[in-house]
Amino acid sequence: MLPRFKRLILACAIPLMLSAPTTHAADLIVSAAASLTNAFKELGQSFEALHPDTKVILNFAASDVLLQQIVKGAPADVFASADQEAMNKAEAEKAVLPVTRKNFANNQIVLIVPMDSQLHVSQLQDLTQPAIKRIAYGNPASVPVGRYTKAALENAKLWDAVSAKGVPAQNVRQSLDYVARGEVEAGFVFSTDAAIMPDKVKVALRVPSQTPVTYPIAVTSNSKQADIAAKFVDYVLSPTGQATLARYGFLKP
Repeated sequence: MLPRFKRLILACAIPLMLSAPTTHAADLIVSAAASLTNAFKELGQSFEALHPDTKVILNFAASDVLLQQIVKGAPADVFASADQEAMNKAEAEKAVLPVTRKNFANNQIVLIVPMDSQLHVSQLQDLTQPAIKRIAYGNPASVPVGRYTKAALENAKLWDAVSAKGVPAQNVRQSLDYVARGEVEAGFVFSTDAAIMPDKVKVALRVPSQTPVTYPIAVTSNSKQADIAAKFVDYVLSPTGQATLARYGFLKP
C-alpha cells in the first residue's frame, strides 16, 4: 500500500493529467485574396476536421496587399492570389516556393448594379451615360479585379471615360459593398462576389477578360511547416476542395 503522502500526490496529479491537452494545435496561416473569403472559410473548417492538430488562420485582403505583408515578414504559410501577376511578383520576391505553385480556380469579371437600379446597362458603352456618375472597381495598382477591369476597358477604349467616374476600392469586396449600399451606380467585381448578395445587387453584364481569370496558390518560402502547408494546397486541389469552390461559383482551372 502506498504511503499517505504518495497517495496524496497521485490524487492531485491525476486530474491535471486528465485535463492537460494531448496535442498542441499548430497554426497554419493562409493569406488569401478577398474574393476567396466565403469558400476558404469552409475549406479551412473542413481541413481542420481532417487534421485536428492544425488550426487554420485565414487572412483576407487584396492579393498585392497580402504579398507585401509576406515580403515584410508577416507570418504566412500559404498564399492564394486572384491573379497571376501577384503570384509572379511573389516568385520574383522569393516569397513563395515556385515548385508548389498551382492554379486552383477560375473566375469571371461582371458589372453589377444595385438591385433596385432602373438604369439600362447592357454593354460597357452604356457606362458613359450621364445618369451613371460613380463606378466602383478595384485599384488596378494593387487589386487583381482592378487590373482585369482596366484591361477590359482599355480594350473597349473606355478606360478614360470610366476612370473619370471611378471610385477605386481597396479590394473586390469593398467594390461589392459600394454597389450593395447604393453608393455608386455600378461596379466591377468577380461573379462569385456578386453571387453572395443576390438580394442587393444584380449582374448587368459579363465582361470579357483579355487574360484568363485564374487563381494560383503556393507555399510561402518562410513557412515553418511546409509539409502541412503543402497538404492544404493539395486539399484545395482535391475533388472535395474543388467541389467546395464550385458551390461558391468558382470554375475549374
